[in-house]
This record gives sequence, structure tokens and C-alpha cells, in this order.
Amino acid sequence: MLPIAVDAMGGDRAPAEIVAGAQLAAEAGIPVVLVGQAEAIGETPLKIIEASEVIAMDEDPTKSVRTKKDSSLVRAAEAVRDGRASGMISAGNTGAALAAATLRMKRIKGVSRPAIATPLPNFGGSMPNILIDAGANVECTAELLALFGRMGAVYSSARYGLHEPRVGLLSNGEEASKGSPLTKAAFPLLNQTDWQVATGATFIGNVEGRDLLSAEVDVIVTDGFTGNVALKSLEGAAKAIVEALLGAFDSSDDARKGAELLLPALAPLYERTNPDSVGGAALVGVKGVCMISHGSSSANAILNAAKAAHELAESDFVGKLTAALS
Repeated sequence: MLPIAVDAMGGDRAPAEIVAGAQLAAEAGIPVVLVGQAEAIGETPLKIIEASEVIAMDEDPTKSVRTKKDSSLVRAAEAVRDGRASGMISAGNTGAALAAATLRMKRIKGVSRPAIATPLPNFGGSMPNILIDAGANVECTAELLALFGRMGAVYSSARYGLHEPRVGLLSNGEEASKGSPLTKAAFPLLNQTDWQVATGATFIGNVEGRDLLSAEVDVIVTDGFTGNVALKSLEGAAKAIVEALLGAFDSSDDARKGAELLLPALAPLYERTNPDSVGGAALVGVKGVCMISHGSSSANAILNAAKAAHELAESDFVGKLTAALS
């Protein structure tokens, strides 16, 4: 298996935390290669692909990818394109990662726009739900939402082994008549049987915001604007709840005694809501595996992103998606 190319310079905690995560991945048996400035990376037993430039978090995504051709992000995408890596990971500028992967790896035939597929905790089942698109495409057409449904179904099958993923369209009501003009136009396209047969999926109709973390659906389809707002709302709510619980547990001697009993049981629940536990989201629709991690990713997040990228490469996700869209 070819190594996973890790953008060592991307992220709020780069390069130290990124390099530490790559080292954990290597120790776990996942081949990795770092991409970035050797002097900044420092001493490491890992192989380094030299890249002299860095794309900052606040830079214009497309412009920076076109002008900083020797950036770590661009070189990581080129490593996948040129067959020197089986996938790439970046915790840096999300827009630039999307642009680098799209411009260097190119899109799969039939994909007009790649999308970000983000795992969400499913508290009624063992496998995460998939939210697609989570921010790559702010403005969408009905045809794009139908494409996202197909790609999300293949991703959930390749990543989590779901043989008959249930695909739902995010709306403000379950009835087919509910929704915006966009969702109303997308509904009949997703309801067609040809793509469901090709992917093994089942379209279950509209789902609502309350279903994002439920066991009633496996893939939730929406536009990038709505998906990103929903994702950030869930992350904010989870953080607020955790902080409120910790405050309550420390509010009195009796509460602290109770916390000693409750915390071991609550720890697995916290782990399921922690973004670091999944490592990142996948950019689907390009000719290569690309994992986009959170800007504040820890070493553990990079480890989990490397595991995900490795599994996607081993399962031939790109080949399966290409076949499903042909």
C-alpha cells in the first residue's frame, strides 16, 4: 500500500501536532509521508516530501493554490495524482484543500462538483451517519443534490460496510410537498430507481434536523450552506452540553461524588461526539482519497484521519464510486 501524504504545515497546531499524529499512524502500521518544510518539521524518522511554501488559513483558496505551486497542500495532492501516495490529509485551509484536490487530482467522470462527506454520531446504531454536503458547495442545483445522494451512498458502503444505505433529503418536513424550491426539485430526482439500483441504496424521502443523529437514516443529503450550518450547530451544542455537565459535576461536594460514578459511563458518549475521534471528513468526487481534518486537530485526530484514508484506499472507494457513476 502506498503511503498517506500528510500536509505537515496545515492547521492551527502545525507542524508539531500534525507530525506527532503522523508518527502515531506509522506506529499503528499505516504508511505515511510528511509534506512540508523540513526545517520546520524537525527531526523525524518519517519520509518528507519537500514543499517550500505554506497556504495560510485565511488565504484565498483558489488563488493560493494557483500561485503557491510549491505549497505543502498542492504537493500532497500531486503525490496522490502521481501515484506516490494512496491518499492525502490536511488540517489546513479547507477551501484550499478542496481546490488543490480538485485541480490536481481532477474530478471523477460524471462529477460536476465534489462534496464533503462528514460522519455524524449515530446514538441509535453502531455506525455514524453521513452528512453530504458539509460545506464544499454553498449554492446547489437539484441535480447536484441527486449526485450527492449517489456519492454519499457509495461512501457509506465503502467506509462503513453498509450494504443498503438509507438516503434522506434534509428538509423542514417529512412530506414530499415540504421544503424549499431546491429540495422540492431534488426530491423526484432522488426518488428515481436507477441510481438506487446502481448503488444498492434506498431513498427514504425527506428527513428533518432531528434525524441528523438518529438511527432512521444513514446518509443525509443537503446543500453545502445548510450542511455546514447544521454541522457547526451540532458541534456547538455538544461543546455547550459538555461544559454545562462539567460545571454541574463540580458545583458541590455531593455533585463531585456523583461525578466519580457517572464519568466512566459518560466517557464513551463524549468520545463519540468528539471530532478528533473520526479524524475528519472526506472530499468525495475526486480521483483520489482526500481527508479534510478540523483546523484545531490534535495528534489523535490525524491518526484517525490516517486510518480513514488508509481504509478508503484499501477498499478502492474511488474505483467503486467511478463504477457507480459510469
